[in-house]
Amino acid sequence: MRKYKIDHSGGNLTIRVKIWLFFMMLICIVFILMWTFQVVFLEQFYEMMKVASVGRNVEKLASSYNTEQFDENLIDAAMKNDMCIEILDKDGTEKYYQCVFSGNCLMHNGSGDVYFFYMEMLHNEDGIVSRKVYNDTMQSDMLIYGRPLYDEHGEISGYILTNARLVPVQATRQIFQQITMIITFLLVPAGIVLSAYAAENLSTPINRLTVSARRLAQGDYTAQFTGGGCAEVDELADTLTYASKELSKTDEMQRDLIANVSHDMRTPLTMMKAYAEMIRDLSGNNPVKREQHLNVIIDEADRLSMLVSDMLDLSKFESGTQKLEQERIDISEKLREIARRYEGISEKMGYHLYFTGDAPYYICCDSGKIERVICNLLNNAINYTSKEDRSVYLRQINRPDCVRIEITDTGDGIEEDKIKRIFDKYYRSENHKREVVGTGLGLSIVKAILKMHGYNYGVNSKLGEGSTFWFEATAFINEEEK
Repeated sequence: MRKYKIDHSGGNLTIRVKIWLFFMMLICIVFILMWTFQVVFLEQFYEMMKVASVGRNVEKLASSYNTEQFDENLIDAAMKNDMCIEILDKDGTEKYYQCVFSGNCLMHNGSGDVYFFYMEMLHNEDGIVSRKVYNDTMQSDMLIYGRPLYDEHGEISGYILTNARLVPVQATRQIFQQITMIITFLLVPAGIVLSAYAAENLSTPINRLTVSARRLAQGDYTAQFTGGGCAEVDELADTLTYASKELSKTDEMQRDLIANVSHDMRTPLTMMKAYAEMIRDLSGNNPVKREQHLNVIIDEADRLSMLVSDMLDLSKFESGTQKLEQERIDISEKLREIARRYEGISEKMGYHLYFTGDAPYYICCDSGKIERVICNLLNNAINYTSKEDRSVYLRQINRPDCVRIEITDTGDGIEEDKIKRIFDKYYRSENHKREVVGTGLGLSIVKAILKMHGYNYGVNSKLGEGSTFWFEATAFINEEEK
């Protein structure tokens, strides 16, 4: 058994290390984002959220304007959101106010700032004011937000102004940083352990598959492929198991092929050598005997040439180097031509060929290759038909979507478990009682040609009742469509 050296010198990291590194990178990215947010964006994010919250509350109050619940909603909104509220009529006169900062807010500290906010709303195109203003009295930033109020006719009937405190975020930032520090100290070791476990859990089944694949590469087809870990690994294991079975079959077929080819070549070569020696030693001066011995040598050379030719043709068909030369033919006329050609041979060999045709049927195919398929099937039927009956049947059956060609013999038939192997290289049914003429590659060539055309094919057989080989040509042009 040949040993294969696996080269691991590429310098690539193992999947276990890569998974661990990816996990650690993810943890580092998360922590970097957390610290960056707290140091750089926390204040901006807080102000953005505060503006959005105040805006939602103001919109909610504006929607309940001119309802019985408006006064109740004003008090509730002021208390729950720590927000001062001022209601003005359309001329800027105060109608209602609610102050939660004991008169220290920008609207109720007597500075007259309400007038400036009112004028700003009048001059703004959308009537909305939203900005941050520093309050010297409270030593804090304040968020001023105001907008018009509309009556039931859609006309401006007043304005609402709110004053909310923007709490400094430095203390909050320190708290967040302390919490993040604690989380960092807890998550780093937890992340290391978790990433190591995940890497081990994912890499172990892959390593196991690698070991089994290495055994398979060395020709051990008994290697077992087991998955585990995830669906992709299970699918890979199933694929490798299937590949192992197919490689085992291929290897067995290759050994059978070599054995059969060696046997089939050795027999004619032995015969040729033996008769050549007989000519040299015995019949060289006897014209009659010499002629007989030379004919044997010529026959065996022809047999050897046919074997080599079939092997080369089959290799071309299976490799795809042989191309189809498609043309439009009448398959009915082609079958009649082949049947007439076999009539003379059948009389000489003592068997009977019965042809049953059908209406003209035109198909597009490689005429020469399809003729070879039919002749190979006929030769196979002649080899295996009943010795007593010696009958072979060739039938054409036109169907709506295809034309079916059947070749039937009256031999002993094929066992059901052997039918699936009948098209394999060098396989010959054991149910025959005389020497079979041929190379053992005829049905393999039939299979290759029909697959190239994309035609369905098969064999129906029962023990004691003979066999029927068939194929269906689907690419056709009916006579009525000529």
